[in-house]
Amino acid sequence: MILDEPGKAEKKKKKLIILVFKLFTGRTNAYLVKRKAAGGVQFSRDPFNLTNENKRKYAGYSSSKAIGVQPTENSVVVLSKKPAAVNQPAKALIANEYRKTASKRQIYKGVAATAKNYRNDLIPAAVARASAISYAKAHKREPPAKSVRGGKAALQFGLESTEAAA
Repeated sequence: MILDEPGKAEKKKKKLIILVFKLFTGRTNAYLVKRKAAGGVQFSRDPFNLTNENKRKYAGYSSSKAIGVQPTENSVVVLSKKPAAVNQPAKALIANEYRKTASKRQIYKGVAATAKNYRNDLIPAAVARASAISYAKAHKREPPAKSVRGGKAALQFGLESTEAAA
C-alpha cells in the first residue's frame, strides 16, 4: 500500500489507540478506582501511571513506552518498558534500583535520565514521585516516649504523693 503522506499510517494508528482507550479501557479496567462520594473522581493504580490519574496520557498499560517509580523497603525502583517487547510482558520490564545510600541528587538525575529516554513529558512527574518516596523514607521518626507526671508518676514509681504525706 502506497501512502501519499509520510506518517499518515502512524496518525491513523494513534487515533485508533485513542478510540480503543476511550471505548474499552477508559471506563473500566483492573487498575481503575472510582470514588462517587468525591464527585465521581477516577484514579488509577497502574504501576506505570506516575500521576495516578485515569487518563490515556498517563496510562502505562496501554502505552508501549512507559515509566514508573515504586518504593521498596530500602530503595526506590524505576520501572520502564522496552518498546520492542510489547507483546512479551515478562521481557518488557526493566528495573533500575536506587539504594537508600544513594544521594537524592543521584536518584533524581537517574530518574530524569530514564524518563528522558522514554517520554520527556513525564520527567517532572517521575522526579516528583521519586522525591516524595525518598522524603517519606528519610523522615520516619518514632514519637518521643510520653512521660507521666503528677499522681500517676508517684503511683508508677512507688512514691507517695505530696497530698498523701501531708
